[in-house]
Amino acid sequence: MTAQPASRVTIKDVAARAGVSKGAVSLAFNHKPGLSETTRDRIFKAARELGWAPNLTARTLAGSRVDVVGLAICRPARLLGLEPFYMEFISGVESVLTEHSCSLLLRLVRNMEEEVGIQESWWRGRQIGGAILVDFRPDDPRVASAERLGMPVVAVGDPSLTGSLTSVWTDDATAVTEAVRYLAALGHRRIARVGGAAALGHTAVRTAAFDEAARTLELAGAWQVTTDYSGEAGARATRSMLAADAADRPTAIVYDNDIMAVAGLSVAAEMGLSVPGDVSLLAWDDSQLCRLTHPTLSAMSHDVHGFGAEAARTLFGVITGEGPGSHPVPTPTLTPRGSTAPPRM
Repeated sequence: MTAQPASRVTIKDVAARAGVSKGAVSLAFNHKPGLSETTRDRIFKAARELGWAPNLTARTLAGSRVDVVGLAICRPARLLGLEPFYMEFISGVESVLTEHSCSLLLRLVRNMEEEVGIQESWWRGRQIGGAILVDFRPDDPRVASAERLGMPVVAVGDPSLTGSLTSVWTDDATAVTEAVRYLAALGHRRIARVGGAAALGHTAVRTAAFDEAARTLELAGAWQVTTDYSGEAGARATRSMLAADAADRPTAIVYDNDIMAVAGLSVAAEMGLSVPGDVSLLAWDDSQLCRLTHPTLSAMSHDVHGFGAEAARTLFGVITGEGPGSHPVPTPTLTPRGSTAPPRM
């Protein structure tokens, strides 16, 4: 069926295509409770097929001026509130938006399809002048959507994941390799990694780099598990690894975020193991959490606030056509502290 022009499509048409009432469409686009996830996704799909979006009286663009920037994050609200990375990243974005007298429109979503629908709704309804896209996946549907809409965006992700979109990223492969080489140089031959969500592109990049470093260094043992970034998942993974016999368990563990590393430190104490005497722990991002523990946590340090600020600056460059284009930000670097040391022989 050929999609009708957006100017001729009404909320009634969307309701008919989705097999729901007009009220249900309104609930979906106003992100109100009362609909199942399946129904909400069906409504967003129908609206995209018909090229329809609500006629919102939102801010508009004046020349190259942007009043609102959109950011949707596919994370549970509970986890996001505990995640130092996104708090720092959003702080960096806001620092640049304030300079331009702009606001951030932040929305938490449950899946990629919902995010695509929300981004299209924002753009067609003139609620935003551009968007920052995060947490890219292989074959990410947001690439085609942004290209089709002509919406100014900056993609926070490796260029292998972001297609033609202007992107900013960190060289996670190099950082992982440095982490493993550092632990190996201390004498560790059994090294594990507690990674983030398996579906995320940067998790896959880190996983591949860890495997390659372990092969190159001919480690006696190398383990990797993926989690949801929560402290609970990090603790479970650590407990499982450290429950093995002393001759078989890892003597060093690398974590994909600070929360899981702090949880791992607690698990080691719970199991009567000393850090770094029995096991060395290495965190990622290096938030304030790493300096509040005992011992303090070694980390792959990353200027997350600066990363967010650079993403926002790059977006304004996309909008004005005067930006630097795709480019990396500084690679995370090793900051040794009290949680890493040579293994006991």
